[in-house]
Amino acid sequence: MTQQDFASLPVQPARAHAGPDVGYLPVNMDLIVYAESTEQTLDTVLLGTPVQVRATPVSYHWDFGDGSTLDTARPGRPYPANDLTHRYQHQGWYDITLTTTYAGEFSVAGGPWQDIDGTVTVASEPVALYSKSFASRRVDMDDPSADHEKIELPPRTPETQGPPADRPQHRRE
Repeated sequence: MTQQDFASLPVQPARAHAGPDVGYLPVNMDLIVYAESTEQTLDTVLLGTPVQVRATPVSYHWDFGDGSTLDTARPGRPYPANDLTHRYQHQGWYDITLTTTYAGEFSVAGGPWQDIDGTVTVASEPVALYSKSFASRRVDMDDPSADHEKIELPPRTPETQGPPADRPQHRRE
């Protein structure tokens, strides 16, 4: 089993999550990201012989759409954990993309597991998020409805696309 054989198999992408799950995030607030990824077992046939392949996630590359990236061996966890975070400096729409790297092993006809030289990378569907600036305002604490302003997000257009970070970060954990 070669790396090329491994790359030809339908390894499924990890599922990327970025939250909170309401579609927007205040500027300069922690965005929490995590990946749902599991080991996958795939069945194939090579030269007429049944072969099982295990694809195990080993690293994650997050691109936050503002020029900043994060490379990690951890998938992260959902809120309230804040294992993997990012902060946007500007208002606008951003696409968060995840690329997961998988290591492989194979077993021929039920035999022992053997390592596959090389890895494969699989991109997940991007997660769209709007980073929103909020203005401070006074709220009447005796009027509970005063604090429940409906958040309107603008349509996604070239004008509402978020600009790059002033100082993009490229972190490795």
